[in-house]
Amino acid sequence: MIHKEGIPFLGYSLIIILLLIIIFFFLLSRLICIFLSVCFIIFYLFLVFFFRNPKRNFYEIYENNYNNNKEIVISPADGKILDIKKIFENEFLNRNCICISIFMSPFNVHVNRFPVSGKIIYVKYHTGKYIIAFLPKSSLQNEHTTTVVETNKGKKILFRQIAGFLARRIIIYAKKNSIVKKGDEFGFIKFGSRVDVFLPLNSIILVKKGEKVTGGETKISIIPL
Repeated sequence: MIHKEGIPFLGYSLIIILLLIIIFFFLLSRLICIFLSVCFIIFYLFLVFFFRNPKRNFYEIYENNYNNNKEIVISPADGKILDIKKIFENEFLNRNCICISIFMSPFNVHVNRFPVSGKIIYVKYHTGKYIIAFLPKSSLQNEHTTTVVETNKGKKILFRQIAGFLARRIIIYAKKNSIVKKGDEFGFIKFGSRVDVFLPLNSIILVKKGEKVTGGETKISIIPL
């Protein structure tokens, strides 16, 4: 299944590629034309692969793990755990938190999903640079968005989409005061990026640095209530 963000992009790319192949057919030798055509086709198939949006059975997973005594936080993105550290969050929470950073390479699914259910109480977009996403300074210097969801139990969970060296467009669907469900899409980042999740200090961390996670499925933390 192709994500909605990829449909117009793939359409325009296909038209451009077909036009280039036709032009090359008349201007270049047959061998070179075939070689370039194969390269274009491989590139286009990569774009289709990048914009994939696989179906996942989120709600059954969450219902099976529901517990009134804890808040289960799931990964907001596919990728690899880049870092887990204590940090002071000074944009909204203004307190020490545990920050879990997830790096998405161009080969990961780039759909971003809500890590918890609740009400969106804060959304903000920040312009910025395009430093390589796995560098620590990219968290606040790069183009990024910040979203905060307050769960039904009153826990405030902040998460950030961070653009990387290749990522030049962050898409965010989150709207302030909306009620959201864990696993629903809140955004998309094109071509490599990072998502940071800020959790309370008493959170039980279920992942480790270097571990691969799946957006909407992997449980990354348990917050005692």
